[in-house]
Amino acid sequence: MSDLENQIESQIKNKTQRQSLGAAMRRGRDGRATALSTLKDPEEFRNNVRKIKEQAISKVDQLVNKFSSKAEERGAKIFLATDGASAIKYIAEVAQANNAKLIVKSKSQTTEEIELNHPLEKLGYQVVETDLGERIIQLAQEKPIHLVFPASHKTVDQVANIFSKESGINIPPQYDAIMEHVRESLRSTFLAADIGVTGANIAIAETGTLVIETNEGNARLVTSLPRVHIALVGIEKIVSTIEDALQMIQAHPISASGQKLTTYVSFISGRSPLSGEGSPRQLHIVILDNGRSKMQQDDDFREALYCIRCGACMNICPTYEVVGGHVFGHIYPGPIGIPWTANVHGFDKSQYAHLCIACGLCREMCPADIDIPYLIARVKQINQEERGQSYVNKIVMRSDELAKFASASAPISNWILRRSSLRYLMEKLTGIERNRRLSTFSRNTFYDWWKKHKSDTTSARKVAYFVDVYANYNRPDIGIATVELLEKAGVRVVVPNQKPSGMPYFSYGELDKLRSIAKFNVDRMLPLVRDGFEIVATEPTATYCFKEIYTRLLNTDDSRLVASHTHELLDYLLTEGLTTKTSCVYSARTGIHISCHQRGMNMAQSTISLMRAIGLKVSVIETGTCCGMGGTFGLKAGALGDELSREVGKPLFDLFKNANVDFGLTESSVCMMQLEQGTGLPFEHPVAVLFAAVRGDKDYVQNIIRAQTSR
Repeated sequence: MSDLENQIESQIKNKTQRQSLGAAMRRGRDGRATALSTLKDPEEFRNNVRKIKEQAISKVDQLVNKFSSKAEERGAKIFLATDGASAIKYIAEVAQANNAKLIVKSKSQTTEEIELNHPLEKLGYQVVETDLGERIIQLAQEKPIHLVFPASHKTVDQVANIFSKESGINIPPQYDAIMEHVRESLRSTFLAADIGVTGANIAIAETGTLVIETNEGNARLVTSLPRVHIALVGIEKIVSTIEDALQMIQAHPISASGQKLTTYVSFISGRSPLSGEGSPRQLHIVILDNGRSKMQQDDDFREALYCIRCGACMNICPTYEVVGGHVFGHIYPGPIGIPWTANVHGFDKSQYAHLCIACGLCREMCPADIDIPYLIARVKQINQEERGQSYVNKIVMRSDELAKFASASAPISNWILRRSSLRYLMEKLTGIERNRRLSTFSRNTFYDWWKKHKSDTTSARKVAYFVDVYANYNRPDIGIATVELLEKAGVRVVVPNQKPSGMPYFSYGELDKLRSIAKFNVDRMLPLVRDGFEIVATEPTATYCFKEIYTRLLNTDDSRLVASHTHELLDYLLTEGLTTKTSCVYSARTGIHISCHQRGMNMAQSTISLMRAIGLKVSVIETGTCCGMGGTFGLKAGALGDELSREVGKPLFDLFKNANVDFGLTESSVCMMQLEQGTGLPFEHPVAVLFAAVRGDKDYVQNIIRAQTSR
């Protein structure tokens, strides 16, 4: 078992940490959702943040020079640090020149990046973190677990114990008592400090101003009381104008915690003297590169520099919520931490990228619309090119080929998949989890049916059906239902030559292979789109590939044209007004799970409307994150697969179990596999239910429920 798997298993068992971290993440994403709902146009707000960062990074050298010049005019001393070592050396020289003994700090992830504290302490300086979370982490001798909530994994009992050991005083495990102790103990520290060290949330080029946002206010003491203030600022933090800065000042807290504004926002332009002070006060601004220029010059990784350090991607990441940032991270944790770690600390430090299950939710949360899933896939690509792909990854990436073989050999393959002894042997040979309940395979595929199918529909409305794997080899009835629903609505249907979507290749960083698949599928769909056809799919991941991944990989007008004409089937039927009237009405209660890749498209609103139209009482049942299956991730045996997948899914399983529903709905084949096994409830694809209603099968839903209870 690898070190990463050992760490995962350890964190799965650490229930206390998971509960504390999970609660903080939920507060973060719930607060963000509430704050966004108060904005006039959240999407325009997001676009503006993206535009500001794009423009700033595109001319970063120019902004560094302008900021440096303006800051120097106001009396600041500027040092351009090429890497962490040169930044540390300069800061140590400033401390030595000023005969410093005590250095106080306010929250700064950039100082964590270069691990500033330890070398300063080795030189004999006392370094004290003053923000509560960082102080807890410093005393616990840990790294921050989260960009914004660095000690969110600690309980009040643990925190009280940490401060009791440090002070020699018995501090009760009560919030007020802890805060009173911290405030009292830091007062003398602030007053005695020789140097204050901070980062900066923003640097404004046109005025040479630093902007520091905090909720505790300690940064104001750190920057004002000591005679020397040193600010460490990454080059990506510099924006052009005050107006740009004001936009970012709002973006940070909304995305991080749901605040409209942090409690304290400080603008620092130069260094003002104190009344009656003898020696002059100093402001040193260390502008850090440390791999950022290299990122800026890379067509892909440049986008990572748009990060505003809000931590929102961590608050939604399903595997991060289970294992935390000490496993899902090096120094920069979480999804955006993967490309940052690879480029700043080295690709050898980014092996935890395998914890990403390619759900795509981090992009949905990102206030700068960074394509984090693609950047992670690029890191995986580079890692596997250097180190090779694991054997089990090679197996699951070929799931479409395995499905084809299993379908051709059904029902024997289905019999094998139900035999525990053979599944045990299969796990040892392939790495596929023996206890994972797999979908059954049909000997008669959708393509077999399609070859015999004849249609006399000659409508001007025309659709090309992208079938993918599940509706062909596992549930051809869904593929058939798709065609017949469309034809009953008067739509002409074609099924062009196609390859499966290739999503597993994206999940494991085989981007060249996926690019080839993307080109094949786009090339086959393009003539049809130009001839007036729309493209529909019944698997959300397939739609996501066409609309998001293929366009990123190919970056052509053709791929974007095909993407603009690609739809989820039920969304197409409803928005085009093509649903067929039915007198068949069901009365069951159902809960729907909206798959991750569906959330960024239409949140299954059309599906929900159509299910309610045929009488179902539909409840959306969600935790706010993923079910944990992660495509083929949950198929793999061990901690870096099935075990972690189930842990991610447990909260959602419990919600379904307690929801008083008769059965579940989801349009994702892999989510269906995960949820049926995790909840014990029957699940069905909404297309199959709608088609049953259209053809007048009044017993269809009850048969789903009865089939489950008879197992």
